[in-house]
Amino acid sequence: MIQLRNLRRNLTHSITQPGYAWKAFKQRLLSYLTYKVYDGYSYYPETVDLFLTYRCNLRCKMCGQWGMAGTSKDMSSEELKAELSLDEIYEIIDDIKTFKPNVTLFGGEPLLYSNWEKVVSRIKKEGMRCNIITNGILLEKYADSIIDLGVDEIIFSLDGPREVHDEVRSAKGTFEKACRGLKLIRDIKAKSGTDKPVVNISSTIFEINYRRLDELISIAEELKAGTITFHHLIFLSKEMYDQHNKIFDGYYGMTCNDWRGFVRDSLPDIDVDLLIRKIEDICKMDSNVKIAFYPNFTNEEIRRYYTEFDFVSSGYGKRCLSPWMVSYIFPDGTVRPCQSLNFSSGNVRKNSFSKIWNNEEYMRFRRITKKEKKYPVCTRCTELYRF
Repeated sequence: MIQLRNLRRNLTHSITQPGYAWKAFKQRLLSYLTYKVYDGYSYYPETVDLFLTYRCNLRCKMCGQWGMAGTSKDMSSEELKAELSLDEIYEIIDDIKTFKPNVTLFGGEPLLYSNWEKVVSRIKKEGMRCNIITNGILLEKYADSIIDLGVDEIIFSLDGPREVHDEVRSAKGTFEKACRGLKLIRDIKAKSGTDKPVVNISSTIFEINYRRLDELISIAEELKAGTITFHHLIFLSKEMYDQHNKIFDGYYGMTCNDWRGFVRDSLPDIDVDLLIRKIEDICKMDSNVKIAFYPNFTNEEIRRYYTEFDFVSSGYGKRCLSPWMVSYIFPDGTVRPCQSLNFSSGNVRKNSFSKIWNNEEYMRFRRITKKEKKYPVCTRCTELYRF
């Protein structure tokens, strides 16, 4: 239920957001018990990730959606325009409010959804926690709304100091725009005496930025972030992708196209010895910002992770519990047990989320996943190491 290596990270959440941490623990415990006891049935999820739109205003190089090999770039204009209406989202909220999950607004860039403010207002009205994952470009424009509406947490993607961040994001000026927005939120919070939203920074380790990761700590401090989490890069080989799809085709008669956005011809050009030294130095830094690396690999695992395509953790991530803990609703209404597997167990335009959550398709997916423990691509997925 809780990976032991993530204990420090979870303790950080319990200190910075105690109410959220306790509720999450209870939800995970109930879901874990149903994982152990039942054959595919699950208690309601801790989190529902609501993808408001496929659209994004950046083209970040490492992104599986809009990056160098991003699959969203192959979508038709009609597919990209697909979004649930405000009334349809209201129906989802009215349905899930009975078990009050955390609701994370995702994309694309969720702040591009024209009615995102009304979505947040309804979520908060029904007593649920609301997080927003954003690239930060529109934070300055919407800072007042974010605070007035009571958004609980902003998870902001930061890749490095100004020139590095802009290079990764493939657009000059993105660092300044995002920082202006976060500073404005910081100042409004201080003036109004509120502690919401908590700002947590997420940074993906990448060829372009790994030599300068330590410079992010002072930036996080200036922005008054609560935590900064460095995520190991997601990538896989064409062979692993094909192996995975062979298994998926056998079970489900489909391929996982979204994982294609993470396929590489060669291993990342990263000096692993230098990366390990950087990580060790950062972990020794004295900072008010809580620092974590995720997954929390050992040095030996980090070395293998970046120098072998066929990586398997020696310490944790033996089985995936995510389909019992989290669910994803996409802009076309499809409900997925995993963000990038493309498998859908239903559509909220035809049935309520509550009915879909434990329908036969969803339970069959969980039964197979429990038997398999994990699929080939899962060793590169952060969800495998989360629960």
